[in-house]
Amino acid sequence: MGFARACSVALVGVDGVVVEVQADLEPGVAAFTLVGLPDKTLVESRDRVRAAVVNSGAAWPQKKLTVGLSPASVPKSGAGFDLAVAAAVLGAAELVDPGAIADLVLIGELGLDGRVRPVRGILPAVLAAAEAGYRQVVVPHQCAAEAALVPEVAVLGVRSLRQLIAVLTDGVVPEEEPGEPPGRPDPMLAGLLVPGAALGTGLAAGRSGHGEADFPDLADVAGQHTARRALEVAAAGGHHLFLSGPPGAGKTMLAERLPWILPPLTRQDSVEVTAVHSVAGILPPGEPLVTRPPYCAPHHSATMQSLVGGGNGVPRPGAVSLAHRGVLFLDEAAEFHGRALDALRQPLESGHVVIARAAGVVRLPARFLMVLAANPCPCGRHTLHGAGCECPPAVIRRYQARLSGPLLDRVDLRVEAEPVTRSDLLGQGGRGESTAVVAERVREARDRAAVRLADTPWRLNSEVPGQELRTRRQPAPGAMAQAERDMERGLLTARGLDRVLRVAWTVADLRGRDRPDALDVAVALELRTGIARGATLAAGAGP
Repeated sequence: MGFARACSVALVGVDGVVVEVQADLEPGVAAFTLVGLPDKTLVESRDRVRAAVVNSGAAWPQKKLTVGLSPASVPKSGAGFDLAVAAAVLGAAELVDPGAIADLVLIGELGLDGRVRPVRGILPAVLAAAEAGYRQVVVPHQCAAEAALVPEVAVLGVRSLRQLIAVLTDGVVPEEEPGEPPGRPDPMLAGLLVPGAALGTGLAAGRSGHGEADFPDLADVAGQHTARRALEVAAAGGHHLFLSGPPGAGKTMLAERLPWILPPLTRQDSVEVTAVHSVAGILPPGEPLVTRPPYCAPHHSATMQSLVGGGNGVPRPGAVSLAHRGVLFLDEAAEFHGRALDALRQPLESGHVVIARAAGVVRLPARFLMVLAANPCPCGRHTLHGAGCECPPAVIRRYQARLSGPLLDRVDLRVEAEPVTRSDLLGQGGRGESTAVVAERVREARDRAAVRLADTPWRLNSEVPGQELRTRRQPAPGAMAQAERDMERGLLTARGLDRVLRVAWTVADLRGRDRPDALDVAVALELRTGIARGATLAAGAGP
């Protein structure tokens, strides 16, 4: 009788659970039994592992083989357990030293020829193993750079089961020939990308995708001085933004340039974003670490599951998680399903989304900056003078009511994009500021906020609770008088008052002030309500 164990990781969302893979050999009719709540893909590993072991030159044990995955109550899915199952079987058959694999975490899919294929979710899996105290992991060679992002963990990247056997037996490690000639796509990377998963989601790309030097320039936007300032305030404080205006005004252009005025991700944020993209299958091969804020722009026909996450079996990350620490842009927001939009209300407040399914409950990160864009009416000409809008008033009201009050109450900035004039389009008034100039002001404002919030659990003004702002971080005396009057008149809710105060702090940071004054609050109120307050955005949000 032989027994051996190895370890692997089961992913539930972006959280991992270390699974002990136990192999037991007993005399009897040759059979292979796999237990421990495996899914269909994992059950099929019996045939993959058997063929991979034989084609790697090792003898398959002709005994009764039982492989158990513990803890048995945790659902396990995917082909990432193949490598651990093969190692445990070889250890039980004493073809490798059982002690050498007892504390080894192995993650990878096996081909029938013994080659190790990459799988999704390597980074969160290795993070879970490191948190559980494991310090040695074996992963596919193509995923070694991603696994190496976790500190204090020794990573071994292997191309085949033959190489792993040679390492465990102190033999000569064979050289594996590349699967495809240079210049052709590697079929081994097919398992990392989910077909169609990156449509409208993922990383902010430059004009030609050749680097940050070619990013979209904010100076390309004609006119829209108020909307540009609102975009700067949104980036500096992490405030949600609603752009309303006629077609062709530049709402989409503004949203596409927002990720590039955001500061690069910190190391911790990069790891969080990379983990989500790795699990979702949209992490670009050869780019193990995401350093720029992601940009996600789903189509207005997207379902609630595609926005917040879900699907059959274990829930998958949705658009709100793919936009974590980045921008979620909902173009034609009024065309989205009402239930799908209202499902965003909880992650907008908490910064995460909790999805309950029969297979389990998953908590996914979802701290994003939301930008909504919508036309004022179905034809889009309602706010244009002399444009001939023929939409009846009742149709306009129903169209605008598709964005519910509770959702809009969570949006800090509401700006109407003005129609572009001929002089603006021809550049007769001069080009606006470039992305680099605005990004530098945003960085300085965020640095000022970071110093102020250094001893707190918050990093951006949009994250600070209203109670904290009203009691311990009060604005200048009398600065909130106008906002309090608006609340008494019903123009602001209690949540709206807190959000005005948060925006006022961001405006003060952009102006280099220690705390908001009446002008900063007036600018915040104008951005919130759209009612002129006698303060211009150029004076309130400029340098």
